[in-house]
This record gives sequence, structure tokens and C-alpha cells, in this order.
Amino acid sequence: MRGERTALLVVDMLNTYEHDDADQLAAGVKDAVPQIASLIERARADDVPLVYVNDNYGDWNSSSQELAERAMAGRHPELVEPLLPRDDDAFVIKARHSVFFSTPLEYLLQSMGAGRLVLAGQATEQCILYSALDGYVRHFEVVVPRDGVAHIDPQLAEAALAMMERNMHAQVRPAAEVRLA
Repeated sequence: MRGERTALLVVDMLNTYEHDDADQLAAGVKDAVPQIASLIERARADDVPLVYVNDNYGDWNSSSQELAERAMAGRHPELVEPLLPRDDDAFVIKARHSVFFSTPLEYLLQSMGAGRLVLAGQATEQCILYSALDGYVRHFEVVVPRDGVAHIDPQLAEAALAMMERNMHAQVRPAAEVRLA
């Protein structure tokens, strides 16, 4: 049985934007950053578990601080700075699309008493979609703030949100309507 708390997962927001599709992604991230920042602020204010989960880009010796420094030195530090993790924020490194794949996240969420996940970050049609599916099959309630996720391809993002809502029973709504506490 899952816990009753909600956890906010901030997915892949420490990004250098120096990769294929970076320009398309950055355009969507620009729109999502204010909503993600608001969710983070609300989580911190209400003592809601907050977990950053980020790709390590193949560097298995990286830390949250190193990933943040690289992202701030990348092409779009203005998209990174408002969302930087604090030293006391939980941070999980992932290697693939899903936040759960070969990570200790499920155990961490269990120890936090979480049964409901709010997935914010990037990219809607990739990491958010696969993470929502993996959360759903692990019996977590999944919430996706429609305006708190960024995409590369708008059509695929809309299809991904529809799939999450229909197939995974995810709650897809504006970030301002997402209940955290």
C-alpha cells in the first residue's frame, strides 16, 4: 500500500541545451519554468516532499551540484537558475527516460510516505510520459501539470498527455489547480 503524501518530482531541468532538439525544447521550457518554479515554492512552503530527478548524461561521477554548474554554463542558464535545487533537496540521478529505471526513487518515495506523484519538467512526450507509466504500474497516483511540462513536438506532447490521462488515469490539469498538500 502506498502512502498518502504527495511528492513533487522535478524531471531533467538541469540541462545544458546543447543537444539535438534543444532549440525546440527550450522554447517550451521557457513557458513552463514559471509554473514549475511556483510548484517548487509551494512544495517547500507546505513541507511537501520534493525530489529532483535528472539525467546524468553518461557521467556516473556527477553530483547535483556538478550537473547544476554545467547547466548554468550551458546555452540557457535563464531556464535553469529559477529551478536550481537546494543543498537539502532530494536528488536522484537517472540514466534513461523513466525516473524509476534503475534508480532508488521508488524506495525514496516509499520512505517519504508518498502515494501521489506530481511530475513536472521535460520532455512531455519522452521522460514525463515514461515516468508516468512507470509510476502508474507501481500503483502511484499520477498528476501532470499541463503547463508545468515542456515538449519538443507539440503534437506528440498532446498525444502523450491524452495517453497519460486515458491509459494511466493521470490527472492532467493546470499547475495552479494541482493540489500538493
